[in-house]
Amino acid sequence: MPQKVITLCYRKIIDSTATNPWDKFIHEDSFTELKMQSQFYNQEGKHSTFAEIILNVPGSEKLHFLVSAAITGYLQQLNGIIPDVLDNLGRRFLTFENFKFEIINSDLNQIDKHKVAINFFSRPLLWHDSIDQYLLVSAFNKKTTDEIFTNLFQIQPFVSIHAIKNIS
Repeated sequence: MPQKVITLCYRKIIDSTATNPWDKFIHEDSFTELKMQSQFYNQEGKHSTFAEIILNVPGSEKLHFLVSAAITGYLQQLNGIIPDVLDNLGRRFLTFENFKFEIINSDLNQIDKHKVAINFFSRPLLWHDSIDQYLLVSAFNKKTTDEIFTNLFQIQPFVSIHAIKNIS
């Protein structure tokens, strides 16, 4: 019987309404970095929004990557655990290998219009079963033949199955 190995994606959106201190630091530091990095692409100061820069300046899509440098230290504080996603027992359990930072929108003159997303991609999980809106998963390990510890969690907004692979 084939088993399914999945990778989940959690999209964490951070804007000026953030109340968590970690989220606030991401918001503020990414805004500061965007203002600094965008100077190269907006030397004449013609554009006041991120969208205008992206639409009018070739190569400016690199700003997503360039600004991400300002938040990597905060991601290291997570110790590889995806924030906000809890299992049925209220524990953070989902680990990540990769992330992608994205600037959703911003106005270089108004921090309250700055909005970013961090897409966290989980380490591979073995998908055992679905129970209503819950997934029963465990860490994927090719060599395990022993008892497997599982996590049951409810699919929540901004969490999706990013990739799926059948194994035998």
